[in-house]
Amino acid sequence: MSTGVVAVVNAGSSSLKFSLYEGDALLLAGQVDGIGVRPGLKARDGAGAALAVPDLAAAPPATPAEALLALLPWLRERLEGRPLLALGHRVVHGGPKHDRPCRVTPELLDELATLSPLAPLHQPHNLSPIRAAMERAPGVPQVACFDTAFHRTIPEVAQVFALPHEMTARGIRRYGFHGLSYEYIASVLPRLAPKLAQGRVVVAHLGNGASLCALQSGRSVATTMGFSALDGLPMGTRCGELDPAVVLHLMREDGLDIAGVEALLYRRSGMLGLSGLSSDFRDLLDSDEPRARFAIEVFIYRVARGIGSLAAALGGLDGIVFTAGVGENAAPIRAAVCEASRWLGVDLDIAANAAKAERISHDGSRVAVHVIPTDENLMIARHTRRVLAEAG
Repeated sequence: MSTGVVAVVNAGSSSLKFSLYEGDALLLAGQVDGIGVRPGLKARDGAGAALAVPDLAAAPPATPAEALLALLPWLRERLEGRPLLALGHRVVHGGPKHDRPCRVTPELLDELATLSPLAPLHQPHNLSPIRAAMERAPGVPQVACFDTAFHRTIPEVAQVFALPHEMTARGIRRYGFHGLSYEYIASVLPRLAPKLAQGRVVVAHLGNGASLCALQSGRSVATTMGFSALDGLPMGTRCGELDPAVVLHLMREDGLDIAGVEALLYRRSGMLGLSGLSSDFRDLLDSDEPRARFAIEVFIYRVARGIGSLAAALGGLDGIVFTAGVGENAAPIRAAVCEASRWLGVDLDIAANAAKAERISHDGSRVAVHVIPTDENLMIARHTRRVLAEAG
């Protein structure tokens, strides 16, 4: 395949993250925030230096799709004559059929749109920039990379809910998310921790969105998120695991409708709801407020309990990998999770953890503990190039 540049696009409800890659080399990365309100654009080059960016104030984009279209001319200038090979997109939900990235076609887009009820806060925003680029730049190939695909290796017994079979057949099952992050970690383990690469590992993707994944020889066999990205660990504003009877109670006793329940569980719960202060773990770690400390304690408890559960799914544990914003940067949270996991054989090296070392367990620790930065965008860029190469 000819050399050239892949553009990676990750669209949210009011933001658009983007980057350009030549091979594995990052050329630039940026983000448009505040779309629909007061959009602001920032970008940096591959060395981290700030770039001069277009002023979006003259024609503020109202949607992520409009933001992408507004950026395309500027991004083409940044190519400096190199061909734009394709756009690679993060798409949260690929459903039960897709276990790998796919070249986008109108038929695939229509199929993915039918999954929007399974991820109402993500899927429509992921798809709208793809449609916009297809109309504006029909000659540029596009590739959809699914956050669910990596988890399609999970055994059927771990995917199903104890609901009537016809509901499972309709797609009501555990899917798992953050798959691009876990896939990246699995791809670098053979180099960074060869003994773990073929072993039993729990990866802790801890950030504003948080989940755990059990890897056996680099393949996903269990994960904490389920039907939606709401399940599992408590997160910045999402509640995580919840007895479904709580929802029934709130609807019956408090009169909450579907919109009210959705707002509560997705936007008003998690660390924000527990603390009453902030959804940002940095704010909570810096606060002396008892509720802030309690929120962190709940999070640590749930992460440690989840690691124990996934160790059971694996039949033992050889390693833990912390990744994502909190996992990579919050040494106190890592330390507390490791302390709660001592019974599994974790022996934390306190100095290495404080120094942000890559391995933070003692050499004699039965369970090795590592901190590995994730790179979902690079994973998308690699997938996009592979799909193009396979298409010839």
